Amino acid sequence: MQRALRLLEAVGAHEDGAPAKQLARETGLPLPTTYHLLRTLTHEGYLRRENGVFVFGEAAEAIGRAGARRRQRAQISEALALAGRELGAAVYFAVYREGEVEVVAVTDDPERPPVEEWVDFRSTAHAHAIGQCLLAQLDDATRKEHLARYPLQSITPFSLDTEDDLLRRLDTVRRGQVAYERQEYALGTVCAAIPVQVGAAAAALAVSLPAEELHRLRSVTDRLRKMAEATLTTLAFSISI
Repeated sequence: MQRALRLLEAVGAHEDGAPAKQLARETGLPLPTTYHLLRTLTHEGYLRRENGVFVFGEAAEAIGRAGARRRQRAQISEALALAGRELGAAVYFAVYREGEVEVVAVTDDPERPPVEEWVDFRSTAHAHAIGQCLLAQLDDATRKEHLARYPLQSITPFSLDTEDDLLRRLDTVRRGQVAYERQEYALGTVCAAIPVQVGAAAAALAVSLPAEELHRLRSVTDRLRKMAEATLTTLAFSISI
């Protein structure tokens, strides 16, 4: 395994690939061993041979993409943490991907804990600000299909009761470019979400506060919007694609 990893590192050092003999010299491996490992790595999809040189294959590229995505997630988590400390709120980033609400990152500050996911966020988009903000960005057919899979349900006494109520709320969200939600998903918590531009994807940044701090919600949301315009949207785009 160590020798195979050395070969992969050697291949990665050459943007246009390298032939077997050069890789053997650079890794200090005997040529027969190098050929054997290269054949194995090629068979498993970690390498491929093009015009006599070896380059990364799909399997190795997939590992690289996974690593890049982890780094991007770490970057946006750090950005959200900074925003959360400045705002004095829990902060979230979410996207609508492949028919589902996906919370990509959320702050983890014990002083300002995020909302506990006590009912699956994916099935309750109608009841929280993140979901309402994402649903408001969808076209009519996509939104209708989503609501057919996830009909409205009462999560708290403050949850929206009917699809007509939800559609009126979504119209308000589209006009104001912000979704406000007061204890509709979790008692004792108020939330707001704003849409962010990430190409064609529906995405949102959100904040949550204890219900007794409702008076801060609008000002905190306005500050979140300014932060998004300055820095957060770029990071959001990198992780959502």
